[in-house]
Amino acid sequence: MPRYAIQVEYDGAPFSGWQRQVAHPSVQATIEAALARLETGPHRIAAAGRTDAGVHALAQVAHCDLAGDWPPHRLAEALNYHLKPDPVAITACARVAGDWHARFSAIERRYLFRVSTRRAPPTLEAGRVWQVRRDLDIAAMRAGAAHLLGHHDFTTFRASICQAKSPVKTLDRLDIACVETVTGPEIHVDLAARSFLHSQVRSFVGTLERVGSGAWPPDRVGAALRARDRTACGPVAPPHGLYLAGVAYPEDPFAGSA
Repeated sequence: MPRYAIQVEYDGAPFSGWQRQVAHPSVQATIEAALARLETGPHRIAAAGRTDAGVHALAQVAHCDLAGDWPPHRLAEALNYHLKPDPVAITACARVAGDWHARFSAIERRYLFRVSTRRAPPTLEAGRVWQVRRDLDIAAMRAGAAHLLGHHDFTTFRASICQAKSPVKTLDRLDIACVETVTGPEIHVDLAARSFLHSQVRSFVGTLERVGSGAWPPDRVGAALRARDRTACGPVAPPHGLYLAGVAYPEDPFAGSA
């Protein structure tokens, strides 16, 4: 059966997360239902990573196996037609080798967290940014973030329900920048690693917000990391500011796709 890689953009607000669930809407089940409109199922798709309820994606990646030999651009168009009116879109599609896997072939995941510091309520961006309603000290946040870079035991920043076999991960990038948008100032936190623990990014951002607001000194982030104790973590940031921004592979499956 031909295997296809799909790049997926979605608003996570209406969903209980990526993963299929029995009694709650999910992004995975929504796409699988659209596939069933094209070919008789059941269909099971696999993604590069699971996102929690309320988390968005700019470029999630998944793969599916189909009986028909679909031109990739036609498959994307057909899926987008059947995904309406759900806030899910296939932004790229490509034929891949039968042993290619959206999760296990990936070598990097990238996340973006958006923090709005404007005082007025976010109307156009409601549900898409975390509003803190105060200025944050970017230099202090960067100093705190420096403790997190590299290879560490991230037990402190790992949800109690995390199913990863080990809390040891390597954080390759954590950049913090102030960005002026059409709806006001935002702080963007960009992160990259081969893989992340459950709630790791939201735990980082919530902790760094405490540093930026002056409630924590930057060195406390390092102390929290060394504690290897979940109770040492700062408050966990809400899901609606978080985006799965991209997934990297040894060779880009979507290179040259429309």
